[in-house]
Amino acid sequence: MARPTKYQKAYAEQARKLCMLGYTDNQLADFFEVAVATINTWKKEHKEFLESVKKGKDLVDAEVVDSLFQRAMGYVAPDTDIRVIDNQIVKTQIKKHYPPDTAAAIFWLKNRQKKDWRDKIDHGIEGADGGPVQVVNYTPADYALAQKALEGKLEDLD
Repeated sequence: MARPTKYQKAYAEQARKLCMLGYTDNQLADFFEVAVATINTWKKEHKEFLESVKKGKDLVDAEVVDSLFQRAMGYVAPDTDIRVIDNQIVKTQIKKHYPPDTAAAIFWLKNRQKKDWRDKIDHGIEGADGGPVQVVNYTPADYALAQKALEGKLEDLD
């Protein structure tokens, strides 16, 4: 006989809210005092739990993507300029421009256009027209003939 599940319907909403705070499956397991395998079982057996976890993670991921995009492109945000004029504190609402952040742009491009922006360069060796490399094994006699032919060509250059 299987052990009764610890799952409760209220866990779906709790999981959604926790995922919106950035919780991982490991952290959910700690919160609900179960194993990660149990969280995975709940996702399989309780559709509402799976959907709640997905929604929570998707919402916060979308916010992070939006913030990263704004940092990469630059943005304008409201701000308050505070100055002292004639012994009076004067607050003025302004719009502050934040320039594009190079590091954010590079991060974005490395993840969205991996082929063109990755750091790792493929140092593969290719033969003619991208085909395999042709390997030629020279015997000592072949090498001597090739060397004689080259020496003859060098003499012709003089």
